[in-house]
Amino acid sequence: MRPPPRSAIGLLLLLLLLLPPPAPVAAGKPTTCQKCQTLVDKFNQGMANTAKKNFGGGNTAWEEKTLSKYEFSEIRFLEIMESLCDSNDFECNQMVEQQEEQLEVWWLKKEHPDLFSWFCVHTLKVCCPPGTYGPDCRACQGGSKRPCSGNGHCSGDGSRQGDGSCQCHAGYKGQLCVDCMDGYFSSLRNETHSICTACDESCKTCSGPTNRHCDECEMGWVLVKDACVDVDECAAETPPCSDTQYCENVNGSYTCEECDSTCVGCTGEGPANCKECISGYTKESGQCADIDECSLAEKACRRKNENCYNTPGSFVCVCPDGFEETEEACVQTVEGGECIPPRPPSFVYFHNATSSH
Repeated sequence: MRPPPRSAIGLLLLLLLLLPPPAPVAAGKPTTCQKCQTLVDKFNQGMANTAKKNFGGGNTAWEEKTLSKYEFSEIRFLEIMESLCDSNDFECNQMVEQQEEQLEVWWLKKEHPDLFSWFCVHTLKVCCPPGTYGPDCRACQGGSKRPCSGNGHCSGDGSRQGDGSCQCHAGYKGQLCVDCMDGYFSSLRNETHSICTACDESCKTCSGPTNRHCDECEMGWVLVKDACVDVDECAAETPPCSDTQYCENVNGSYTCEECDSTCVGCTGEGPANCKECISGYTKESGQCADIDECSLAEKACRRKNENCYNTPGSFVCVCPDGFEETEEACVQTVEGGECIPPRPPSFVYFHNATSSH
């Protein structure tokens, strides 16, 4: 079989480049039940927004009669329906169009039952009553009145989905969320209720609220005289931090903080806690302070005419304006950019005269 010509391959690649990118997958797309709940919420809001319409406070008897007619009128129903969706919300408008007749049936009832229950649960059958789940709206674990003993969330609660299992809240475990996790103890337990309360921070497991009720200490704590107390890791023979850090003990642990930039090793925060000072600094009044090399008796800048400027931890040597730097000195310049060479040093020569005979 002959391979396709290069021109065909190029055309194929061009077509692939021109194809639009795939549409992103919608994240967290609402379920049918959630859509129905949203529609009901908007309808109820529409009822609230139109509750006092056509009631201005003038002729009370006339307005009450008029309002009574408007309250259950087709006009009010249509006004509410028109306010349910934004014009660009396709899914909402489609759902309203599909369910308008059902909503009108509910509207025309003399006594309006709960709209969510009537519409979403019993008519469309896309939701379940609270405390129930799945296609047949079965009771959640622990019963529909207090699913998961009130200490968790029932999978699929209120929807036609899920398996009814319990997803326990923090501190609870077990099929019905009545048992306490490690780090919690049972502060109340009877036939209907179970309350788990957090242990003291020093306890991994406990039977009560203080560090004396620990059954086992949490990491970073140790049992001393029937109570869990904090371990001071910073007092260990081998320090846990590096040479450029100092250790700070915290409950159940420790932190390593950087020494001050002027320190060579330190015992705490700031230049007052340096063990030694870095080059260019010296201990003054108990803390590392900059050495002003320019003020020392021995000159730091040794070339002739050179100025000294102190900097943190060091110094710089600079020729003044009107002087040019050479290897041995700062040489004064004259107009035209020519340099005045330095005078040679004066030497005194002693001549040792000898007689020749």
